[in-house]
Amino acid sequence: MSKPRPLTTINLRPTPASAGGGRERAALVEKARIAIKEGSQSFAAASKLFDRDTRERAWLLYAWCRRCDDIADNQDKGGPLGDQGDLKDAEDRVQAIRVLTRRAFEEQPTADPAFDGFGLVADECGLTMDLANDMIGGFALDAGRWQPSNEADMLRYCYHVAGSVGVMMALVMGVSPEDGETLDRACDLGLAFQIANIARDIVEDAEAGRCYLPADWLAEKGWQPGEHALPENRDALASLMPQLIGLMEKHEQASKLGAARLRFRQRWAVLAAANIYGAIGRKVLARGAAAWNQRTRVRRVEKLRHVLAAFAEALLNRPSPPDQPIHWTRHDFRPVTGW
Repeated sequence: MSKPRPLTTINLRPTPASAGGGRERAALVEKARIAIKEGSQSFAAASKLFDRDTRERAWLLYAWCRRCDDIADNQDKGGPLGDQGDLKDAEDRVQAIRVLTRRAFEEQPTADPAFDGFGLVADECGLTMDLANDMIGGFALDAGRWQPSNEADMLRYCYHVAGSVGVMMALVMGVSPEDGETLDRACDLGLAFQIANIARDIVEDAEAGRCYLPADWLAEKGWQPGEHALPENRDALASLMPQLIGLMEKHEQASKLGAARLRFRQRWAVLAAANIYGAIGRKVLARGAAAWNQRTRVRRVEKLRHVLAAFAEALLNRPSPPDQPIHWTRHDFRPVTGW
């Protein structure tokens, strides 16, 4: 009877490296198109204004962001938050994102088309693991039940989950990694988007045990985190929105200075997205205490109006700077020691 061969003598073949994990590009793009259609009608609408190559790459980037978010929050396509489990469960989900993303960068199959697609777009556009880790860092903050102490903390969180994506999107659009000014303004657009999200989702986040408003803002009202979202506090909560939406508009306006450097179709798409997301924040502000009775949305006819306005802005291409001088860069929002 022959003896079994020791495992150490078996010649294992390494998986050949291939951007996209060996999947066909067209199949990855189609999966990503479906992901953005189901996950964000606003981004889907704006992406149609890109040229084909940029549009497909934007879809691939979005699909990875959406999938990471779903894994981190144990949800489906941006729907209601699932059971978050204990801290270890949440940290394990973030670690899974890191492992899959690293594998995608190493051009190895991940068994997940969103991560394989990200590996492909990273290869095509020179996206870096550092930038990917910056975004994943936002999920790590959520996993640790983190909450911002002040405005600077809030903006760092916004950088992680959205500003870093703005920088990656700029690279997808062909902005040079050496063009720091344009990348800074792309970061501003991501910050503005996330601030609008924070304003819209305050009560929904509170129900999930999360709060992204600075603790010192809440302290001025005499609240502990969680109390800000109580029905009896809605009028006072609405009184914080001018400050929050003013911050959104500062970064929104700064972002348009960067958009002015893009090619026309890219500029149009970026301005359309800025207008649509800015409208979410401004609607929250206008609705006052009723802003959280139901989810604030921008209707299809309104989106069309914002797209047309963006077309005129893109043609004129004379954006005004924000009222406050721009003295910040994207590096001001990156992690500090201990994050």
